[in-house]
Amino acid sequence: MKETEIVIPRKLTTQLLHWAQISPDAEICGLVSSKQGQAYRCYPVKNVAAEPGRRFQLEPTAQIAALKTLRDNGEELFAIYHSHPSAPAEPSALDLDMAAYPDALYLIISLNTKGILQMRGFYLNPPLAREVPLALSEA
Repeated sequence: MKETEIVIPRKLTTQLLHWAQISPDAEICGLVSSKQGQAYRCYPVKNVAAEPGRRFQLEPTAQIAALKTLRDNGEELFAIYHSHPSAPAEPSALDLDMAAYPDALYLIISLNTKGILQMRGFYLNPPLAREVPLALSEA
């Protein structure tokens, strides 16, 4: 399902931005679930990449556990998120190479925008990335 605008609850967005801020030297990562098609809950997963300041790799056991938990809770995979501590909020070549879920939204948070956090959403279908505008909801 690929809409023209993705609505994300402000509370969920605030959580993601906060986690990125408290990890300024390493990329954070995890999953976002949905319920009834709406972004619902964050599932942080440890970044086990060899160079966590430049890339992310979801810890496999924790990723599988998070996917199981969200399904057990009647949720679906909505997005995969990660941060870029020193790069723009856009997919890197590595992000495109590693993209494994073409139907999931990829949320990228940047700490590299002159003190202002930025989050953007993309559908990644290597070698292409299609940006989708994000909107906040109070729900």
